[in-house]
Amino acid sequence: MPSDNESPLLTYLLTNEPAFRKARLGALYSDFLLLKTINPDGYTANLQTWTLALRHASLAGFTPPPSTLLTLSISPSLLSALNTRENGRPLSLDTVVHEAVARRDMLGYKEFMAAKESIYIKRWEFSAWSVLGWGLRQLGIGRAGGSVERVVLVGNLEDAAAAFKERTAVVKGRVDRIYARRGFENQFCDLLGEAPLQEGDWGVLLRFLDRDMGLLSYDEQTVKLRSAGEKGITQEDATISSLKTLIQEIEAQSVVLENRIDVLVTQAREAVERKNRISALSALKIKKITEDTLAKRQATLAQLEEVFVKIEQASDQIELVRIMEGSTKVLTGLNKQVGGVKRVDDVVDQLREQMCQVNEVGEVLADQGREGVNETEVDDELEEMERLEGEKQEAEERKAKEEQDRKEAEATRKRLVELEEVERAAAQDKAQLENDAKQADQLEKSLNKSVEDLKRMQMEPQQQHAP
Repeated sequence: MPSDNESPLLTYLLTNEPAFRKARLGALYSDFLLLKTINPDGYTANLQTWTLALRHASLAGFTPPPSTLLTLSISPSLLSALNTRENGRPLSLDTVVHEAVARRDMLGYKEFMAAKESIYIKRWEFSAWSVLGWGLRQLGIGRAGGSVERVVLVGNLEDAAAAFKERTAVVKGRVDRIYARRGFENQFCDLLGEAPLQEGDWGVLLRFLDRDMGLLSYDEQTVKLRSAGEKGITQEDATISSLKTLIQEIEAQSVVLENRIDVLVTQAREAVERKNRISALSALKIKKITEDTLAKRQATLAQLEEVFVKIEQASDQIELVRIMEGSTKVLTGLNKQVGGVKRVDDVVDQLREQMCQVNEVGEVLADQGREGVNETEVDDELEEMERLEGEKQEAEERKAKEEQDRKEAEATRKRLVELEEVERAAAQDKAQLENDAKQADQLEKSLNKSVEDLKRMQMEPQQQHAP
């Protein structure tokens, strides 16, 4: 369990990274460079654990400044934040960074920002030795001191770019694709979740989205989502960006003035309740001035919004004209390939002529075939085929009839057997009934005899006792 005196970074790692459990901390904090030859699997596992842990911690916003969500500063503050009471500082952090740079999981910040070509081009090269050199100096090898080295976390950068691409997929109009730099940062600061992108992230992200992803163009004041064939910021783009910024600023000022008016009205009412006429008049005068200022702001805002609507209309018209122009060029090219009405008529006439020739050739070939055939032999062969077919059908019908008769005979036999079983059962039932009747008759006679005997026995004693 993390203790109270541990840094937020270390607390995050011990709490959220399963690999940073107590049993493995000793191996992760040791100088495991020797494992590269004696235990390559363990060496690779330690490297991957550290790389992912640092990436996740940066993404969550727990790496110490000047690190950001997209960059990691390999500085003494990072080592101090990773320090543990039992294991001290990680001795192989320089190895982790060097290997990550070699695999392009991390990229040197200076080389990344200065590169003219995409980082995905194979010939794109950079130097990782300055990062490794920092680590060696921190461990007491080489020149004393040591400067802060900064690397770009490629995985976090790609995640931010993917979220940005998904969010802007529905933005189509030219005016909608243009942002003021500050407005752009406010709108997309949550690309990586709850932790907002920081000041040091925007240069890296914009550089990546421009050079490597081709999604936008930007300068110090303006950001524009690219459309087909567009690249760079034009004067029109800068003007639209400035107009958007001005409208947003006036809207914000209007909200402030409206709130100020509400406060002044409240102050004037409270002064009247206290019978403080001077304070009430002062509040009302300031309220009046503020209302005049608000009216001017709103008038200016209305004018700017009208201009902005006209710019949007003009932009849409330009896009429509461009599409119509492109469609005209396409139709012109297609019509040139067709060659005009006369060429089409000639092609159709030639097609008809060739089709007629095909029909004529077919008729000739058909006549040739008929002349070489003996019609009598054909008729005889047809009659023979019909006779054989008739015999075949008769045989099939006879076979079917025999099968039907067999099935009917079998069904009749089964019904007779069933009938005999029914009659046999009826005879057995009848015999059983007759037997039961006989037994009942005998029982009744036996009972009657018993009754008579009983009566006789009762009468004999009475006769013996008579005087």
